[in-house]
Amino acid sequence: MATEAILTRGTGQWMEPSDGQRWWFDSGSLALDFAYTGEFAHAADTDGDADPDRHAVRDAHGLNAWLVERFPEVAPTAGDREFRDARTLRTAIGRLARQASRGDELSPDDIDVVNLFAATPDIPPVLAGGGRQAGRTNARPHQALGTIARDAVRLFGPDVDGRIRECSADDCELVYLDTSRSGTRRWCSMQRCGNRAKVRAHRARAARGPGAHATIGA
Repeated sequence: MATEAILTRGTGQWMEPSDGQRWWFDSGSLALDFAYTGEFAHAADTDGDADPDRHAVRDAHGLNAWLVERFPEVAPTAGDREFRDARTLRTAIGRLARQASRGDELSPDDIDVVNLFAATPDIPPVLAGGGRQAGRTNARPHQALGTIARDAVRLFGPDVDGRIRECSADDCELVYLDTSRSGTRRWCSMQRCGNRAKVRAHRARAARGPGAHATIGA
């Protein structure tokens, strides 16, 4: 599986669910990370009091901050128009991710949105060390959206078929791209849901008494 092409930039970000326990979630994909800045982020709350805005980039200022963190070469010039476009793209990516994780048919309308952004100029690669500055000093926010959309094209393409999954925990709906070599990732995070599952399994073994065994996948 050609996941290397998807991981052209670092992935993952801090999540802050309503229980106050800040934790690191690596979705495995730049496009998925972006989806988790919007309404898609409500799945990070598991206490029945989901707050869709808790993780969200809610305005142009937040969009600039998120983009510059991921793309240092982008000028923080996003305004209301760029924010509306970003919201349209991330909503489409979030819906497609949920559909893909459940094996549903992908929405043609959301595919069209991703393709539209992917067809726009993205951030071109730059080889460091040259003596001249070619082109613009800073990329524009829309170029970053183009790069994110192109990552989404790879994410929902045939090379990663079956690797977009929901966390195996009963009380977690986080979606991630399994980039592990073995393709056996089960949890949104081993430090979060994976550890909780191990604790529950340990307690169950203790309750059954000596000699009881259980297997927990990583």
